[in-house]
Amino acid sequence: MNFVEGSDEISALVLDPGCSTTRAGFAGEDVPKSVVPSYYGRLDSLDHRLFGENAIHNPLPGLEIRNPMSSDGLVEDWDVAPKLWEYAITSRLTWTAPTHPSKNGLNNPAEGDQDVEMESLDDAEKPMSQNPLLMTEPGWNTTKSREKAVEIAMEDWGCPAFYVGKSGVLAAFAAGKATALVVDVGASIMSVTPVTDGLVLKKGIQKSPLAGNFISSQIRLIFAQSTPPVPLVPHYMVKSKAPVDAGAPSQATFVKFDKPPAASFRRLEEERVLTEFKESIVRIWPGPGKFAQNEEAARAAPGQPFEMPDGWNNLFGAERYKAAEGLFDHKAALIDADNPAPKAEQTISAMINASLASVDVELRPHLLANIVVTGGSSLIYGFNDRLHRELEHMFPNPRIRVTAPSSSADRKFGAWIGGSVLGSLGTFQQMWISKKEYDEHGPNIVEKRCK
Repeated sequence: MNFVEGSDEISALVLDPGCSTTRAGFAGEDVPKSVVPSYYGRLDSLDHRLFGENAIHNPLPGLEIRNPMSSDGLVEDWDVAPKLWEYAITSRLTWTAPTHPSKNGLNNPAEGDQDVEMESLDDAEKPMSQNPLLMTEPGWNTTKSREKAVEIAMEDWGCPAFYVGKSGVLAAFAAGKATALVVDVGASIMSVTPVTDGLVLKKGIQKSPLAGNFISSQIRLIFAQSTPPVPLVPHYMVKSKAPVDAGAPSQATFVKFDKPPAASFRRLEEERVLTEFKESIVRIWPGPGKFAQNEEAARAAPGQPFEMPDGWNNLFGAERYKAAEGLFDHKAALIDADNPAPKAEQTISAMINASLASVDVELRPHLLANIVVTGGSSLIYGFNDRLHRELEHMFPNPRIRVTAPSSSADRKFGAWIGGSVLGSLGTFQQMWISKKEYDEHGPNIVEKRCK
């Protein structure tokens, strides 16, 4: 194809948008060089959007936090999502498209000159005109969204070629497998995807909201239902603090704002504290049996200390196991008016069972022997061991093998890494949709070429 002839040095870009973060980098590299929050800031009364880690965590007056992705992992706001993706790519990997010459202040007309209307920027001035783009998508993505993505890549960014790959397939490739049952535990959604010979079996896809954000909500409930309640004060509100004994009220002074950021900003900052707690304290109940039948034993185990941003601290014992137990046992989930009880079919064991039941009988042993665990929320201590035990109980005869990278980066970036491997293969070059093919057939070519 034209864009690769004599251009071995030109690497494809790999873009992996998620609900929590957007990952971008060059094909052939081990990890994405650009990992930016999928959340963005918006200042009230201004159509001013702020992207990037530093911008969205700065408590500006009236700053509101939004997300262009839905809780289903699909794009909800097509006005903002492409701008966020472009920021992820151009801020770290390529370059930002230059300002239109008529707007950059260097070409102000002298007295008597007439304004010249330029029809468009040349392709060479578009930020990704030199790089093919491989993008990831969930297995349940819509045709409309896929066509919109190729349209943006080709027309707005000037990409010479495009391909969209399913996250489940790419995560399987990252684990070195063409056939696998991919269990992906992300921020907003947990999914089970059967992959055979590099193709997704769509009828077997299962998804559930019991994922990272669900665990954070469970921690909120644990804090709120404790006696006394655990104070959830984000870092930006604390001016100074003094050491206090475990369980004692905090001795902190707080920042006073003339006009504070919006409530959505505070919630995002609270989520950062919940994430710290989740990553350092929360555990999956190791068994034997379910946590509900063993809570007394859990209470006898030594607790683990955690300190809040305002200095309040305590030991956490059995609570460590409560937060994530709902992933495996729907009856164990804490509930209130805003957090209804999950359904039995939303647990990880039930989803795997339903996924296997929907594929051909002869495929099931191959899938059970090639279970690939990916997604940042699967990094909670004890997850893989518990999953293996649950599956052994459900399927006593077949051989079960759970594969999960030990590296946290490999687990968080599984789909991106698979895209990096795929995009760098010489044999993959014939799979790209070229600009010429796009111009000839239109956006719907993505349905024919990217299965």
